[in-house]
Amino acid sequence: MPHFNKRRVGKTALELTELGFGGATIAGMGGTVVTPDAARGVVTAALDAGIGYFDTAPHYGFGRSEHFVGDGLRFRPEPFTLSTKVGRLLKPVRSDAERTVDHSWTQPFPFEIAYDYSYDGIMRSFEASLQRLGLGKIDILLVHDIGTTTHGVEGNRRHWADLSGGGYRALDELRRQELIGAIGLGVNEWPVLMDALDIGDWDVFLLANRYNLIEQTPLEQLFPACQKRGTSIIAAGPFAAGVLAGTNVWGPASGAYRTPPPEIVDKVTALRQVADAHKVPLAAAALQFALAHPLVCSVLTGPKSLAELNGILDWWNTPIPAGFWRDLADRKLLVEGTPLPA
Repeated sequence: MPHFNKRRVGKTALELTELGFGGATIAGMGGTVVTPDAARGVVTAALDAGIGYFDTAPHYGFGRSEHFVGDGLRFRPEPFTLSTKVGRLLKPVRSDAERTVDHSWTQPFPFEIAYDYSYDGIMRSFEASLQRLGLGKIDILLVHDIGTTTHGVEGNRRHWADLSGGGYRALDELRRQELIGAIGLGVNEWPVLMDALDIGDWDVFLLANRYNLIEQTPLEQLFPACQKRGTSIIAAGPFAAGVLAGTNVWGPASGAYRTPPPEIVDKVTALRQVADAHKVPLAAAALQFALAHPLVCSVLTGPKSLAELNGILDWWNTPIPAGFWRDLADRKLLVEGTPLPA
């Protein structure tokens, strides 16, 4: 089996492979259809390739991702580490006409979400995820998409009161009882993570689309704060939703993927010019970039097919000359002081 190095999660005993598998895209997004066999197949292929960290969530396809991730991992002898998320409960709908929540999933399961960050909501979500996964353990629980971007100011005030008043206690109890190994948040906006550090001790934050070749804003405040607290970072969205891998899709702070604005196109063009000069695939550099920071314990990607998985593995194994990184720094395409791969 191919070998991936592992990094420790915070101060816990858990270790993640440096390359992880994100389970959002196998649930079908934006009109893309991923068949059940294809979804299970790419999960199994990732495990066969040596990837040992898998992330999913009830939100992805309203149970679809958890279902197929569990199918791909169940009964396999290889060790793996699994994270899923809390904050959204699923309630059944008998037809699409009954849906009241807008979504972008293709062929979602017949459920829709109800936000609940309370003590009872967290406990119910944990038990329900075990059932959907069909697995006997979940290693990491992440509070999903709490923040003003998702809920607005007033809505988030209520949800934050639920999390700080009881939801965190539920997560901490599950951790102390060793039913899970680590707790954290999984979000697109980094300032909410600063708020989270004020209400408890978190092992890891999954931060999507905020630390990559386009954006390094967490370096100034968030990463130093996490360093002091011993909280690791999972860097999701290394391709900024795709724009760094050659697609015309960008992942802004809102998490709502869309066509990139002119300033992002200009930034990608400048990055690509340096990559071309060094004969380096820009996507390979984007994939390998975040691991230069010692806080980052895994880079999370979301292949939805064997072809995409194989492409990611090729980029992962592509040598990047040191001169490429120096040129990015010299041209001020990265924030000053950004850690660079050796």
